[in-house]
Amino acid sequence: MPRIERDALGEVAIPDGALWGAHAQRSHENFPISGRLPRPEFLAAGAHVKRAAAIAHRLTGRLEQPIADAIVWAADEVIAGRHLDQFIVDVYQAGAGTSFHMNLNEVLASLASIHLGGRIGDHRVSAHDHVNMGQSTNDIFPTVMRVASAVLWRGTRAEALALADGFGELSRRTDGILKTGRTHLQDAVPIRYGQEFLGYEGAIRQAVEQTDAAVRYIYELNMGATANGTGLNAEPGYPEAAASELEKALGLPFSPPRNRFRLTQSMGDFVFFSSGLQVLAIELSRIASDLRLLSSGPHAGFGEVQLPAVQPGSSIMPGKVNPSIPEMVNMVALDVIGAHATVATAAQYGQLELNVMMPVVADRLVESLVILGSACATFQSRCVAGISVDAERSLRLLEGSGALATAVAPHVGYAKAAELQKESNRTGRSVRDLVVEQGLLSADQADRVLDLRTMTEPGVAG
Repeated sequence: MPRIERDALGEVAIPDGALWGAHAQRSHENFPISGRLPRPEFLAAGAHVKRAAAIAHRLTGRLEQPIADAIVWAADEVIAGRHLDQFIVDVYQAGAGTSFHMNLNEVLASLASIHLGGRIGDHRVSAHDHVNMGQSTNDIFPTVMRVASAVLWRGTRAEALALADGFGELSRRTDGILKTGRTHLQDAVPIRYGQEFLGYEGAIRQAVEQTDAAVRYIYELNMGATANGTGLNAEPGYPEAAASELEKALGLPFSPPRNRFRLTQSMGDFVFFSSGLQVLAIELSRIASDLRLLSSGPHAGFGEVQLPAVQPGSSIMPGKVNPSIPEMVNMVALDVIGAHATVATAAQYGQLELNVMMPVVADRLVESLVILGSACATFQSRCVAGISVDAERSLRLLEGSGALATAVAPHVGYAKAAELQKESNRTGRSVRDLVVEQGLLSADQADRVLDLRTMTEPGVAG
């Protein structure tokens, strides 16, 4: 038999044994939208925030110790990954995140009541008066967003840097292998594979540094701002104590708000942070696309790079192997880039004291952080770590390239070098043979000027 609870709108039937209450039940019925529920990482962040609030209220003397301790115990249960099936509100819900917030309050209140010897529904611990003491959805939900973003970035950052390390190692392994440079997808002057992969490493590290510059704004929490930044119903000392507790629990430099009104009104910090994730996604996608090109063929394409074969590539063509991991990275990047567009657009919908689009901002940020981290880890372990380069093919293609005429231009002039390149492309003869045959350079001069390794370093060849 369902139990009956009452709220300001009347009676609500709730399934027997459910830890949630009337608000979550109404939200579950009101928003059968996507079937997607909050990620465990976001629930854990919410529980950490409620845990810190209870400890802060206990320290200020506002919340009785037994009730505060029971809320802390309940929060620890959720942080440990238990009772996650009790969070039933779709990610697309009422504005500002009130539905998620009350689902969290109600579950923690039920668990805390049971811990104190009560039963579900007796409200020994109140979702509003105790778990939500001194709080509002308008300050708690964005705080949960900040905590979740900071915690998840720590993991995603580590995976991105491990991927950068992987390209660094690949760069060292392949630094002696020469290849045809390509600009506009046309032959260009020589480059070493080690240099190309070094560029990939640097791009990933730079994207991480740019996101680090944004995340420092995420550490500022607006607990204590309550409904619209004024701090009504939040006691002095509570914001500082809560931020300190979160810093201690999670090992991240969280701080109380400097400007509660800005933090309540604006999603700008999240746009800045999301833009860093977008840069990382764009760089990863570009690199993945390069690897798809370089490994294409293998006979009718570039065929210079071999990616690890992780699975058969076709249901009809036997033996075909596709660049499956880079293809996945491209798709993840597309999702993250689209998520940033959602975050940036949602930020514009803030009106007066509040932005009610926070749930979609939270969902897109958390999803982006999770899939970016997983994509980086998989890219490294199942692709980059096993890349090899066909040095013989790379050298053969390079030696036949008319673009080598660039190195003789300082010696014979740009116009003559252009003629040499055209003739090389037309006849298939090497630039070296042509300059010697035409008496433009001696054989020894040509060898010095057209030394391929020398052409990959600064200076005038020869």
